[in-house]
Amino acid sequence: MNMKLSISIRSGVLVLLSLVLASGVAVALIIARSIASHRFAYLNLVWNLFLAWLPLIFAIFAARLRSSRLCFLAFAFLWLLFLPNSPYLVTDLVHLKPRPPVPFWFDILLVQSFVLTGLLLGFLSLYLMHRLVSRSCGWRIGWVFTLVMIGLTGFGIYLGRFERWNSWDVFTSPFALLSDIFNMLIHPRANKTAFVFTTLCASFLGLTYLALYALAALHQSGAPGSSSSPPD
Repeated sequence: MNMKLSISIRSGVLVLLSLVLASGVAVALIIARSIASHRFAYLNLVWNLFLAWLPLIFAIFAARLRSSRLCFLAFAFLWLLFLPNSPYLVTDLVHLKPRPPVPFWFDILLVQSFVLTGLLLGFLSLYLMHRLVSRSCGWRIGWVFTLVMIGLTGFGIYLGRFERWNSWDVFTSPFALLSDIFNMLIHPRANKTAFVFTTLCASFLGLTYLALYALAALHQSGAPGSSSSPPD
């Protein structure tokens, strides 16, 4: 048991360090681009990457404070509220276009570095919450919870990209936000984009998460002292 715990802790620290490094490289590319071009392009990605870190931070706090029901629910709510910010970076690909004198291929790598890091941050936070729910309520409920969260994330990305809502608008403009969502639900034909985008985005996120989950299960099954059963 101690060996398993030690391996788990080392793996967790390694994953966090790799994400910190990936974030540092992404920001360094922005800085290098600004110095080379004397222009401040793609700076919004730095803010979006900061927002992408918040779900993971909230998920870690939820896991640490799960003994307190109130604290757990508070951080779980914040996690769900900010979760769409992590995969939201995928939609920042719309900003890609040639911006001389910096080569277009450099900008592609720059934006993709933020996209990949954001996705990994979001999936890791989802994985942590998935495990928490599975251990408390069973693996079936854990998967139902995860799939529902992925669906809500897809809708949250739509609200951010197309309707220009932010996570904190739940606190600053709750009635306007709820009115907008209610209008979309009662007028589905007039809001086809919302439903199509949410479905496609959630499908993409779900399949990607499933692939990463399978890789995590494969890694654990090959770890010394581990059993053949997949993670919760």
